[in-house]
Amino acid sequence: MGWRLTDDVEEFLGEAGGFLAAHPAENSVLLTVTDAVRGRGPQAFGGGRPRYGWWRAGPGEEVAGACLRTPPFPLVLGRMPAAAAAGLAPALAVSDGDLPGAGGDRPAAEAFAAAWRDATGAAVSVRREELLHRLAALAAPDPAPSGAAREARPDDRDLVVGWFEEFSRETGERLRDFTADVEARIARGGVVLWEDAGCPGSMACVSAEAAGTVRIGPVHTPPGLRRRGYAAGATHAVAARALAQGVREVLLITDLANPTSNALYRRLGFRPVADRLVLAFGPGDA
Repeated sequence: MGWRLTDDVEEFLGEAGGFLAAHPAENSVLLTVTDAVRGRGPQAFGGGRPRYGWWRAGPGEEVAGACLRTPPFPLVLGRMPAAAAAGLAPALAVSDGDLPGAGGDRPAAEAFAAAWRDATGAAVSVRREELLHRLAALAAPDPAPSGAAREARPDDRDLVVGWFEEFSRETGERLRDFTADVEARIARGGVVLWEDAGCPGSMACVSAEAAGTVRIGPVHTPPGLRRRGYAAGATHAVAARALAQGVREVLLITDLANPTSNALYRRLGFRPVADRLVLAFGPGDA
């Protein structure tokens, strides 16, 4: 049967929602993005109307793959077999030939990239190698940082927006107006600040709960305030709050090129789940 594509989030969730919820770790980004679109509308991430897709191996089969894209951002590959990822590329090449990149678990991302290159002639490069983590047993920072965690308030909005912008520049992500996103996160208690001597020194954000899981990120400390343990304190605080609220799993995604953050999260009790790739597509050779 193959892939079906739609720009209707309700149709997508009606067909693939059960599959997303059955595999919440691998489909974490899809769950949180669709939740944001349902809450804030199709322009929640700016750009054009989002596109969604789901895959069945054949008629009568259960959904076994899903993806989405919120233009102008890259394609997000959820859980899927490599063969499904390869089949997605020619289906998207007809309607989404301007695709700037894709990201997902390594086998699916590699299969999609090879098929996208064949279908479009695009050049493919690796922008970032990532690691999906799951919290096994939460451990307190040792040594404990000076200060304490507090929930961000509406009057912290400009500070948090500025830190989102800093984080995006440092990670090479596309800059956009984060105001509405930050306001929504603060309103539901999704931003925690680590404050020392009355001054915020770091932030850790957490997604809304979806299918019993949350995903931490972004976590950011301004350069001049690093190496004081503030990020560890903020991350521990949001994870502890999520567990206290009954969340089954706490997830986060790290950049493998950042050994400091990877070591930090291991000390807090996070363990690797899956390798991921973020790929960029560009013009091929003439």
